[in-house]
Amino acid sequence: MEQYNNILENISKYVTLNEEETNKLIGIIRTTKIKKRQFIDQPNYVCQYRNYVVKGAFRSYFIDNEGKEHTVQIAIEDWFVSDFYSYITQKPATLFVEALEDSTIFQMTYHDIEGLCKEIHGLSEYFRITTERAFAFSRKRALSNLSMTAEERYLEMLERYPNIINRVPQKVIASYLGFTPEFLSKIRKNLTSKS
Repeated sequence: MEQYNNILENISKYVTLNEEETNKLIGIIRTTKIKKRQFIDQPNYVCQYRNYVVKGAFRSYFIDNEGKEHTVQIAIEDWFVSDFYSYITQKPATLFVEALEDSTIFQMTYHDIEGLCKEIHGLSEYFRITTERAFAFSRKRALSNLSMTAEERYLEMLERYPNIINRVPQKVIASYLGFTPEFLSKIRKNLTSKS
């Protein structure tokens, strides 16, 4: 039971599950070890799992027509990561979800979660709340990309997620923020010279 403490603490921030409900949830969790650079989702395959990061780091990205990578999500411990559009609609994925480090995840299938959510109101509430929060964050990020300068976006990320900035490759950070690694180096150099 101790191995599930993190996900259960995450859930308890939003809802309360009784012992029987908790045991049913644990019963659908599959623990999976993922190697660095291994994919858990890929375009053209339907995303079968909601993945909770126990240990490690991931990125979700797509490749445009010119072959350029665009990172849309970075996830570390205590976050969920998947091609959520594919997961929710059960249509083929458009994103790659790749491990940036050797990682451990909890995987729960779409059908198992849907079944439990019909049975356990608290679990349904939890996934509704976390999905709404993810959508709200996604909207805020889109607005930041339209209204803030590159330097402001970097500083906002540095303030909100210093552990990510220092942990994942700079090319991933640059891709997430919408610019090249060279431009990110220039921003960092400018900020260092200002301080």
